[in-house]
Amino acid sequence: MTITLYSKPGCFGCRKTAEKFTALGVPFQKVDLTATPAALEYVTEELGYAQAPIVVVDDHFHWSGLRPDLIEQAATLHAAAMAGASARGE
Repeated sequence: MTITLYSKPGCFGCRKTAEKFTALGVPFQKVDLTATPAALEYVTEELGYAQAPIVVVDDHFHWSGLRPDLIEQAATLHAAAMAGASARGE
């Protein structure tokens, strides 16, 4: 399970989202929207978001803005995925 945080430099919500994932021990991939035009196109054109941060857990679970409730939900899903992988010996 890969969680991707699309962010912009100086963005308060982006920084807080990253801090919360880190505090929960959830690994994530950070993508700078100002340095990656394809990522900006993806989140605006395909996902329809106009505000950073944008967090993508999977095709059906993603959001925009600082959402501690959804960060916690993503952390729970991540823990369940890791437990399942461990049980399968991965």
